[in-house]
Amino acid sequence: MQRILFCMLAVCAVWGVEAKPTVKKIASPDGKLVVTVTVADDIRWSVEADGRTVLAPSQIAMQIGEDETWGAAPRLRKAVTGKIDEVIPSPLYKKAEVVDKCTTLTLQFKGDYAVEFRAYDEAAAYRFVSTRKGDYTVKDEVAEFSFEGDNNVYCSYVRGNANKSIEQQYYNSFENTYVEEAMSKMGPNRLMFLPVLVDMGDRKVCITEADLMSYPGMYLYNPDGGTALKGNYAPVPDEVKQGGHNMLQGEVQTRKPYIAEVSGERSFPWRICIVADNDADLLDDDMVFRLSHPNVIGDTSWIKPGKVAWEWWNDWGLYGVDFRPGINNRTYEYYIDFAARNGIEYVILDEGWSVNLKADLLQVVPEIDIKRLVDYGRERGVGIVLWGGYWAVNRDMDNVFKYYSDMGVKGFKIDFMDRDDQQMVDFYERAAATAAKYHLMCDFHGAYKPCGLSRKYPNVVNYEGVHGLEQMKWSDSSVDQVTYDVTIPFIRMVAGPMDYTQGAMMNAQLRNYHPSNSEPMSQGTRCHQLAMYVIFESPFNMLCDSPTNYEKEPECTQFIAEIPTVWDETVALDGEVGEYAVLARRSGDEWYVGGLNGWKGRDVEVDLSFLPEGEYDMTMICDGGNADKIARDFRIENGSADSSKSLKVRMANGGGFTVKLTPRK
Repeated sequence: MQRILFCMLAVCAVWGVEAKPTVKKIASPDGKLVVTVTVADDIRWSVEADGRTVLAPSQIAMQIGEDETWGAAPRLRKAVTGKIDEVIPSPLYKKAEVVDKCTTLTLQFKGDYAVEFRAYDEAAAYRFVSTRKGDYTVKDEVAEFSFEGDNNVYCSYVRGNANKSIEQQYYNSFENTYVEEAMSKMGPNRLMFLPVLVDMGDRKVCITEADLMSYPGMYLYNPDGGTALKGNYAPVPDEVKQGGHNMLQGEVQTRKPYIAEVSGERSFPWRICIVADNDADLLDDDMVFRLSHPNVIGDTSWIKPGKVAWEWWNDWGLYGVDFRPGINNRTYEYYIDFAARNGIEYVILDEGWSVNLKADLLQVVPEIDIKRLVDYGRERGVGIVLWGGYWAVNRDMDNVFKYYSDMGVKGFKIDFMDRDDQQMVDFYERAAATAAKYHLMCDFHGAYKPCGLSRKYPNVVNYEGVHGLEQMKWSDSSVDQVTYDVTIPFIRMVAGPMDYTQGAMMNAQLRNYHPSNSEPMSQGTRCHQLAMYVIFESPFNMLCDSPTNYEKEPECTQFIAEIPTVWDETVALDGEVGEYAVLARRSGDEWYVGGLNGWKGRDVEVDLSFLPEGEYDMTMICDGGNADKIARDFRIENGSADSSKSLKVRMANGGGFTVKLTPRK
């Protein structure tokens, strides 16, 4: 499909070879980042930072129907520049307020379309905007990201793509580890999902998208082995059947010859290039939030993020009890009692509570009485969340959500979407809107990366789209999860919250690690797991291990139970992609600092100058002296701190640390 569009653009370029280019520029508020747009035979944009080319001239276009292309032989009608300088309230985010400050350029063209550009101090972005009336289709889109050199790229490819056609790659769970390789080494048929990070040596460029609504998500690929990455999009499904292997999925049988069906005026997704001089700058980036649609549900006071006791990862792994643990009320009452004792807000009923092979969430197995569990939890201050597969949720969404909301259920973990074509993107928004109507939260699994839906619908409290800890139940030691852990904060987390499902109490160095379904463990140390509760953005945060294991580890359990999941302030302190990350977060007047390490043991010095003036009581949990051999080893240090001091911390290989700082009264 893209080959047809490129040919059309080439023909238009020949016809318009005498066209005189029009060049428009905007600079970021600090003047260091410059976006240049050249309108001639086509439309191309480029980005400079501190006088150096970051993004080389890159083509943008959209093919509308069969015989019209926005961006081919464009006729510019008007150019308007402006500024944005506002503060956005963000009560369910990693900070209470987000500053949105940039310079804007809107180019209006003949043909009922415009292209909007924004220059931020740390990023550049553009999107197409349509003023067309009636119905039409988008056959394809050109989104090109060209670079001057053969830079290395950190990317997650669609799993198993070497043996799959591009059509087959559109069906995936958006879970894979990262590879780092030169652009020239990428194969022509390997789709990578966003975000993608380009390493230019002295700076990095993170490419992603925002405000994805009723349009397919963007993959990137390198079709010709050059130094440009190009967008690729799943066409609109024509026929979809219930999954054969997994009845909770929808499998596309045939697709239409275009990527989107559109009606009336609308804007299209933002294409974003985030420019980071220091790796740590990526740890606290807000571009996806800034460029996404504002809240449409109004009051958010009913949305209560928090921690969730979870049974699936630990295989309902209670022991030393006087009943048979499993999918039954007695087991879940035990989980609820555990949550209540520790101040944990929720318990989830994952796969197994509804009748197997029915894809009907109103048919419940006889061993489970959901109403009784909801009432039992309510009496103890613990909410119930239900897991549901995509096909089951989609077939009867309104009835299911209303029924369980009336019962007192607090939310749904929705799984197995495994696509990001327009039809599936519409499902996400419909699920979010319907859940909001019934005051339910949504946690999307089997999901593509966040693109800002949680700003528009703040009841969307988390996303998977991450190679999370569940992979350790079946992956052997050839899977390097620790290096992945210190890579995702700089790439995947840029897009938004991550339901990584951390909290393992059984921990192992790589030589001792092995996969296990019923007694799973993590790679890396205990403090590596604890640090994730600070480092990872995760408003709805799982405790993946067994209550029995947590009860044997009261200090770690208390830390996890007490730590907030949304924040008033976030400060990136230090880090290097694939090596380590150090981050500080504030809730009220308390601060938490987390450090997450890769496989190389290191000493870090944490500058505490971010703290407001005053004395703080400090509790630090850090790797024990034997953590490089026995990964469960940790120690607790108590002391005092203030903004004039720094902390020196040793992180073991695969290690980490946490610090809690409480102002002295």
